[in-house]
Amino acid sequence: MVKASFVKSWNKSVQPRKQRKYVYNAPLHVKQKLVHVHLSAELRKKYGLRNAQLKKGDKVKVLRGQFKKQDAKVDRVDLKRERVYLAGIDSVKKDGTKLPLSFRASNLMIIEPLLTDKKRKQKFEKKTQKPTVEKKTEVKK
Repeated sequence: MVKASFVKSWNKSVQPRKQRKYVYNAPLHVKQKLVHVHLSAELRKKYGLRNAQLKKGDKVKVLRGQFKKQDAKVDRVDLKRERVYLAGIDSVKKDGTKLPLSFRASNLMIIEPLLTDKKRKQKFEKKTQKPTVEKKTEVKK
C-alpha cells in the first residue's frame, strides 16, 4: 500500500526536508493558511489581530528585497505556488518587456485591508467588539 503524500496527522519535524515536503504536498486549504500576512502596528491595535489572510485589493508594504519600503496593491495571489503578485512592481527584461514579480507572503505587511467583503469585515471587527474581562481580586481582611 502506498502512503498518501499529505498526512493530516503530521505534527512537526526538525528535518527541513520533511517540512518542505509537507508544504509542497499540502492541499490548497492548508496552503491558504501559509499565505497569511502580518498587519501593521496601527491595524494590530485597531483590530486586535496579528495577521490576516491576504486578498486581492489589499494595500501592502514590501519588507524585504530590492523593492523594500514600497507600497503596492495586491494584484493576484497564487495559492498553489504560495506567491503574491503586486500591481506596479515588475522586472524589466533586456528587450523592454515587463514581467510581474512574485513575492512571498512572509515578506509583506498589510497596510490597508480591503473590507468590502462582508465576511472579512466581520472577522476583522469580531476581535474589537469582544469585551475585555477583568479579573477581580478580593482582599481578605
